[in-house]
Amino acid sequence: MTSRLTIATWNINSVRLRQDLLKNLVQEAAPDIICLQETKAPDPLFPVDLGARLGLPHVLTRGMKGYNGVAILSRMPLRLIEASPDWCGKSDCRHIAAEVETYGAPLTIQNFYVPAGGDIPDRELNIKYGHKLDFIAEAEAHFKSFPPHRTILVGDLNIAPLEHDVWSHKQLLGVVSHTPPEVAGLNAWQAAGFIDAMRFFVPDDQKLYTWWSYRNRDWRTSNRGRRLDHIWVSKDLQTSLAGLRVLTDARDWPRGSDHVPVLLTFEIDE
Repeated sequence: MTSRLTIATWNINSVRLRQDLLKNLVQEAAPDIICLQETKAPDPLFPVDLGARLGLPHVLTRGMKGYNGVAILSRMPLRLIEASPDWCGKSDCRHIAAEVETYGAPLTIQNFYVPAGGDIPDRELNIKYGHKLDFIAEAEAHFKSFPPHRTILVGDLNIAPLEHDVWSHKQLLGVVSHTPPEVAGLNAWQAAGFIDAMRFFVPDDQKLYTWWSYRNRDWRTSNRGRRLDHIWVSKDLQTSLAGLRVLTDARDWPRGSDHVPVLLTFEIDE
């Protein structure tokens, strides 16, 4: 016997500003778990009843004032995994991990918000780019040391690795989010034990985007997007993959984020 489980990931770009849009997500797709990035709220100011209002009463947050921040909202009980690295020694609220009780055996959820990396793709000229590369390298090393098992890794990883993850591979090769060092680092991290669940459903030669710049007013017509948001699964979960949705229309929600939600559905054996 199997049961279905749907997990959503979304860079909400301020949970307090856009919390009402989570109702749209729940009505549209009824996820069992929602992972948020860029919540931009210290834990005491995270909307205390948000999970309950959404039917996802189990909530874990790791936030700070003004920027970054991650959260997990779940229909099932969560257990915070305390032994998570302090990435790059910055304590800047870019990662939260939890076990979720589900159908006999727990799943591990890893929710990441990778540094954006600034504008100049040179670690000597841009410390933000260096921070991003170091963060990715630390993540690769961590999962090599602790190989994932029954693990779902989600988040705004701020890298579009494949040719058709960006609107123009040639023009964006020198643009932060698609540069060869970033792509190599992300691929090495993924190779530490994960499968790209989105590309499991959408072939590599098809366009697949999750982010469109606020600067592009007619974003749908020009479609100059990037796939910055990802869902990976450990290899033992590959046979459980059942469906993928990218809620592209969410880009037009009132005061919406520049990212859209991505949802992955599993069929889990009980």
